[in-house]
Amino acid sequence: MRILISADMEGATGVTWPDDVMPGASQWERCRSLFTSDVNAAVRGFYDGGADEVIINEAHSTMRNLLLEQLDDRAQMLTGRHKALSMVEGVQHGDVDGIAFVGYHAGAGMEGVLAHTYLANSITGVWLNDVRASEGLLNAHVVAEYGVPVVLVTGDDIACEDALGYAPEALKVAVKDHVSRYAAVCRTPARTAADIRAAAKEAAALAVRHEPVPGGPFTVAVEFDAEHLAMAATVVPGVDRIAERKVACTSETMYDGIRAFKAVTTIVSAAVEEQYG
Repeated sequence: MRILISADMEGATGVTWPDDVMPGASQWERCRSLFTSDVNAAVRGFYDGGADEVIINEAHSTMRNLLLEQLDDRAQMLTGRHKALSMVEGVQHGDVDGIAFVGYHAGAGMEGVLAHTYLANSITGVWLNDVRASEGLLNAHVVAEYGVPVVLVTGDDIACEDALGYAPEALKVAVKDHVSRYAAVCRTPARTAADIRAAAKEAAALAVRHEPVPGGPFTVAVEFDAEHLAMAATVVPGVDRIAERKVACTSETMYDGIRAFKAVTTIVSAAVEEQYG
């Protein structure tokens, strides 16, 4: 049994505001340990449940946040940016039996601690075939094309509710309860580690590859907070402007869809000015 963990940071234990997750910010170093604790708990739980191998794909920002030296020695970690499938890199090789979304969060325009979809700001909403989309929803459709089930989701309570829509059978662990975008009622790391480990042990039984689920075509629509960002996004082939601040792109597969979306976010990031956005 081979498990892939896609590890994001905004949904980690104790994380509630930008300084907790921005590399080099005041609280980031402290929160790296909290983030690593959550991931370690999942690793240990999956091994408790019979996993033969667990690989972690670092999926937050620079993708260099987890502390390798604190990880369970049995695990391996893929760290660093520029990967074909970004947050779920590794799922495409045909040897992954189940995937865990650890430290996930709600999407842009939704309630939820540090809610966003790929960009921390600038994007006010993302829709997949007219359904408002979080990173979890987008990534769940990508991994489905490779026959890999989502077996575990951790994050705040809103992220767990969101996961009911894209991974209803997965185990969910809320490590904190949403109060506002920058506030939450947090459980201690000892408690969340125990909860995540127990859930991962149970989730291991769900790690059974199935037939790929094509499900296309997929239309990803993205709304921005400024008109010029929509204009900038249209330099990506196949991306069309459908409203003053909104673009859309249709792909036959989510493999192509997520790559087009990533291209849009990269272009848009470069078009944002420091003061006016």
